[in-house]
Amino acid sequence: MIHIEELKINLSQNETLLLALIASVLRIPADRITSYRIVKKAIDSRKKSDICFVYSVDAEVVDEKRVLKGLLKSKDARGVKQHRVRMVEDVFQNSETVRDASRHCERSEAIQRNNIVVVGAGPCGLFAALALSRAGFSPLIVERGKKVEERIADVERFFKTGILNPESNVQFGEGGAGTFSDGKLYTLINDKRSHFIYQTLVECGAPSEIVYDAKPHIGTDILRKVVVSLREKIIALGGIFRFETKLTGIHVKNNTLQSVVLNDSEEMPVSALILAIGHSARDSFQMLFDSKLNMIQKPFSVGVRIEHPASLINRSQYGNFAGHPLLPPAKYKLVAHLNNGRSVYTFCMCPGGYVVAAASEEASLTVNGMSENRQDGANSNSAVLVGVHPSDFGSAHPLAGIDFQRHIEQKTFALGGSNYHAPVQTVGDFLKDRLSVSLPSEITPTYQPGITPANLKDCFPDFVVESLKLGIVEMDRKLRGFASPTALLTASETRSSSPLRILRDEHGVASVKNIYPVGEGAGYAGGIMSSAVDGLRAAERVIWK
Repeated sequence: MIHIEELKINLSQNETLLLALIASVLRIPADRITSYRIVKKAIDSRKKSDICFVYSVDAEVVDEKRVLKGLLKSKDARGVKQHRVRMVEDVFQNSETVRDASRHCERSEAIQRNNIVVVGAGPCGLFAALALSRAGFSPLIVERGKKVEERIADVERFFKTGILNPESNVQFGEGGAGTFSDGKLYTLINDKRSHFIYQTLVECGAPSEIVYDAKPHIGTDILRKVVVSLREKIIALGGIFRFETKLTGIHVKNNTLQSVVLNDSEEMPVSALILAIGHSARDSFQMLFDSKLNMIQKPFSVGVRIEHPASLINRSQYGNFAGHPLLPPAKYKLVAHLNNGRSVYTFCMCPGGYVVAAASEEASLTVNGMSENRQDGANSNSAVLVGVHPSDFGSAHPLAGIDFQRHIEQKTFALGGSNYHAPVQTVGDFLKDRLSVSLPSEITPTYQPGITPANLKDCFPDFVVESLKLGIVEMDRKLRGFASPTALLTASETRSSSPLRILRDEHGVASVKNIYPVGEGAGYAGGIMSSAVDGLRAAERVIWK
């Protein structure tokens, strides 16, 4: 196939123009193009007067090698360079993603077919389980939370009443924390396994455009259904799920895992343990540390959610084209490098979304962002985060980052009224260090179960407050209106990534043999795609052990 980039179509043109553009770049009649596939679609809004869609495509062409050779020999080869024209494999057909090892199980006789345990049913654990099941194994997937249908009821009850279930919430349960976010699939990793993941998600009900959208997302409303379909696919292949089942202990002999303990009472032998716990499994981290798994501190970030009217963000990004029917709700990604040595950045931006209660411990409050597939809510929100380094933790203990997070979350809980109401403050009041006694009419807060006007400086260390102030002002220079005095800040966001890393060697094995720490919780991923890829890698290592 021939790969072509930088094909541009403006808002007044139709996507069917792509065929003519491909023919023009390749300098051939359109009837010599037998088919083409969009592999990437992005929005270029840098020139507000000429917003356009930018495509990359893979085209099947009659005698394609001769066509490409002719372009390269042409006296005017600017088009080849401009559009980065090159030969490629059909990655959707030929990518080496998850090899079906069902014919090669004799290579894995040491691994008893029913003694592989996957801990955690987030994207990392689910795709590890899928790969193992495709290879002919019957992994046991244990998840401390509930299946997604029951989990939804618990989360909605928490949003309405403030009654928290510490084992079934935005952090814990089938699908992982991403089930109650945006289902963002954007990633910077370049791994052929990504195509397998996209295709699987589409097979399970995700929108087909995630395969080529430059910033794909599923939306929490659709993702919940996708997770159920993925579970059913794994079960059909031989996987076994046990919900409301927590890993509470491991037994080790000669530095090799022998068995695991579930729910403090059930011991079972294990040949391989894929440890796909999430970044909020703090009691699990403590148990593993006590069991002598080597782990180290890791940088992470803390901050707030900032909420604007979606119309303001649309105008800032699209200018006079804001509201155009072909344009989705506008996104942004901002970073500010400060003179104090800190970095402040936006994270998990949710166009047309909601700020949600993401607590998983009693008397502790943290928030996250969520949006549905249509992203048509009145507000847009994003985390605004300050980088935190191990030197800020105040201790060299591997779990000190958890204590740092917990201290902020407990102060936030108290500041909100000790009832899971979130403390909020306008940007104008935050920058002037004054209490927000009332909220502006320009924006309606989306956080449930309730809010409390407060001064957010009381949640954070001084360096976080100062960095947030500087960062918000700097970001306003890049996105007009970002520091609007009526924009709303909600505290506090503390779970952007794991505060530690469970060490593993070049084969993906922990300091205790037969344990494979993977994903966000283990400190090796940062989002749905990178977590799922890490889960696939771990499964491949177990299969081909």
